Amino acid sequence: MKKITGILLIAISSASFGTLAIFGRFAYQDGIDIFTLLFLRFMPAASFMALILILRKEHFPRGRILAQLIGMGALGYVGQSYAYLTATKFASPGLVALLLYLYPFFVAILSVIFLHESLTRVKVLALVIAFAGTLLTVGPGGGQLKGILLAISAGVIYSIYIMVGTNVMKHVSAVQSSTVIFGSAGIVYGFLTVLNGAHLPASNQGWLTVVGIIVISTIIPVVTFLMGLERIGPTNAAMLSTLEPVVTVLLAAWLFGEKLLPVVLLGGALILIAVILLTRTEIGQTE
Repeated sequence: MKKITGILLIAISSASFGTLAIFGRFAYQDGIDIFTLLFLRFMPAASFMALILILRKEHFPRGRILAQLIGMGALGYVGQSYAYLTATKFASPGLVALLLYLYPFFVAILSVIFLHESLTRVKVLALVIAFAGTLLTVGPGGGQLKGILLAISAGVIYSIYIMVGTNVMKHVSAVQSSTVIFGSAGIVYGFLTVLNGAHLPASNQGWLTVVGIIVISTIIPVVTFLMGLERIGPTNAAMLSTLEPVVTVLLAAWLFGEKLLPVVLLGGALILIAVILLTRTEIGQTE
């Protein structure tokens, strides 16, 4: 039951994360810049989680765990998002997304080395199928070497974030961890917003978009991911997260009228096959 719950939590997380690119497009159309958007994304989320922390009478993390959580937010989230967004300036969005989704492979390798996690044939097969599905779904184009390296760096940073989170979640709750991660990322982006100058939403619709990013694309996915990570481990969590681009593509087709080409549908189907394969294996192990 614990693994089934974990799978559902990661699926919810992936679907919620998949809305970020959609909300982001609306936000940019309303005049918000990237640093302001990310500051508005994380600081209100941190305040909300801090309120929940107080209401639940949970203590604020301390010592080594606190330092690791700050690193996950101020270095992990900030470094990954900066590398990813900068990479899109030097390579096609599809190629950048594809290289970012190398991170399940990185997580699998790191899990074997540092956590002594077994890498079964089924997991390897699911990884390969999921990556093939991502390749077809995002439609990679070309790019400069700088963009390619930055995109791979984003994947590596996120892999380390997941590995650190695997250990941290043994000692704190999702509320405790999310409060610190959101807060530390928000402080960094607040500093960058001050240096760059704030570009706030120009309309009420823009502010509603920001609320959507805070709740649907930040609080829900991060909390559910951390809860699921503790239940099913880093490799499974990373692999199930490949559902995210499928959700983004479907939402883009629905809201912006983008065509769903047969190759994209095939890619989405492969990702779903990989997820089902992994899920059946995990459920079978619990019986």
